[in-house]
Amino acid sequence: MGKIFYIMGKSSSGKDTVFRELLKKRELNLEKIVLYTTRPPREDERDGIDYYFVNQEILEKMENAGRVIELREYQTIYGVWKYFTADSGQIDLEKKSYLAIGTLDSYQKIRSYFGEERIIPLYIEVEDGKRLHRALEREENQKIPRYEELCRRFLADSHDFSEENLRNTGIKKRFQNNECLDQCVNEIVRYMKEILDQK
Repeated sequence: MGKIFYIMGKSSSGKDTVFRELLKKRELNLEKIVLYTTRPPREDERDGIDYYFVNQEILEKMENAGRVIELREYQTIYGVWKYFTADSGQIDLEKKSYLAIGTLDSYQKIRSYFGEERIIPLYIEVEDGKRLHRALEREENQKIPRYEELCRRFLADSHDFSEENLRNTGIKKRFQNNECLDQCVNEIVRYMKEILDQK
């Protein structure tokens, strides 16, 4: 019986970097769940690798076919951006374990869809000042920086990942990514191996 390890954390907490590092760990033998989004790709993102970049019409077709497991939408200054997980044949828990990234809300929906015993939350935490600094650095490297969107996301995360919401969702284990990425990743790997060895 496979597991879905679900990475969560506020924006610029290093989720994507941790995600990539965990996928490199051959001893974990994880497949990645690629999310779908209607937002435009960043300069360094590739379709089908980082996300499946789709338009609203494709999303509606997938919804009508009953293939959308969970969907989130964000009102940005550039319009509504949607992110979703689809049952498109990429997940087979009888054969594999997987790694995915999402929000608390999407985690709950995925957990409801696949069953609580199959979904393991991995919550990445970073001190807010460091997160803001990282977010600014990342945005400065974009051809068209979206500073207003950065600020909106930063403030929204304070609400979305409040202590009350974390508690209500049952998130107890936290992994600190303030200083040393390798240390954070190694701690997560040890935790995941303990769970996978129990199968």
